[in-house]
Amino acid sequence: MKIAAGFKAHSGWAALVVIGSSNGDFVVIDRRRIELVDEPWAKQPYHAAENLPAAEARRLVQRGIDTAHRIAKREMRAFVKRAAGHEIVGCAVLVGTPMPDWTIEQILSVHVRMHKAEGVLFPAALIAAAEACDLNVVAIPEKDLTLDDKVVALGKSVGPPWGKDQKTAAMAALITLGS
Repeated sequence: MKIAAGFKAHSGWAALVVIGSSNGDFVVIDRRRIELVDEPWAKQPYHAAENLPAAEARRLVQRGIDTAHRIAKREMRAFVKRAAGHEIVGCAVLVGTPMPDWTIEQILSVHVRMHKAEGVLFPAALIAAAEACDLNVVAIPEKDLTLDDKVVALGKSVGPPWGKDQKTAAMAALITLGS
């Protein structure tokens, strides 16, 4: 069966929905929450570094970024392993608006930038992880996403939980499958 994964990231975790396609029909193959951090502070590494001296703040933020990338890669490998026997068409990651190329110091100097940087961090980690696993990865701007009737039908077929995160991740996977 041809399958595609859709990811909707949050601070420290992501919703994963895997959709399969066979003979024009779509089915939910997998859905789960995956953790992208192993320590509570790493959900918001910029916030955790906010009041630290500059060098220490840079180290902590980089540690948080490295952790997110390491765990995202581990979770992406686990997805690929669970998908054995299927043809993975691609992996879609929902993304927000791009962030300017700010330094850590510039981010830490304005609180709203910390939120922006943390909002970009986890989707970027998932994209890098998909690329490291040699998956066809598609970054889909969430603001451009429109849900359709297929998503509603898929939700009814699997039952709760089927909230906004699952719906948007499913739609991203459907787009990747070329529905």
